[in-house]
Amino acid sequence: MSLSRKRKKELHKLQTQANKLWETQQVLVGEAADVAREAGRQLGHLNRERVVPAVQEGYHRYAEPYVSRSVKASKRVLNDAVIPAAGAVVGSALSVWDAANDTRSRLSSGHGFALPDASAYQKKAAKYGKKTTKQLSAKLARLEPKKKGMGAGGVIALILGGLAAAGVLYAAWQTLRADDELWVADDPLRAPDA
Repeated sequence: MSLSRKRKKELHKLQTQANKLWETQQVLVGEAADVAREAGRQLGHLNRERVVPAVQEGYHRYAEPYVSRSVKASKRVLNDAVIPAAGAVVGSALSVWDAANDTRSRLSSGHGFALPDASAYQKKAAKYGKKTTKQLSAKLARLEPKKKGMGAGGVIALILGGLAAAGVLYAAWQTLRADDELWVADDPLRAPDA
């Protein structure tokens, strides 16, 4: 099927217009990408200059005292209760191990069973417990994390923790509030005095 010259010219003209439109759209899309890139950069600057300092100031003012107190309390509990208990358990285990080794050596030498000397094992357990407590304390002191700034996860956790605490307080208030309809009188009902 053959096209007339007039139709060919119109189609050629239409194709030329479509190509020009395509080129202008490509330029427009490129400029829109540049604008979006610059907007992202400006948003990053705004975040660094305004949002992050405001969040950090709020954290330092409101949350940091409580966080530092709880960290100190947990360290105190760890150092005063957990580590000595763990040291005592490990010391006891090591003294049992020593008792088993002594019994094995007596049996292998042909001396047979004898009651172990409790005071010797008690001294060994105390010695191993103290030694293990010191070692665990030293390791935990070295493992103490370096203080870092709070990230977005910390801020979100603080917000969610505050909301959870508010929810618990509201539920407690609802439970403990004084509703006259809910309380039962202590005295039985009396007839009114005439």
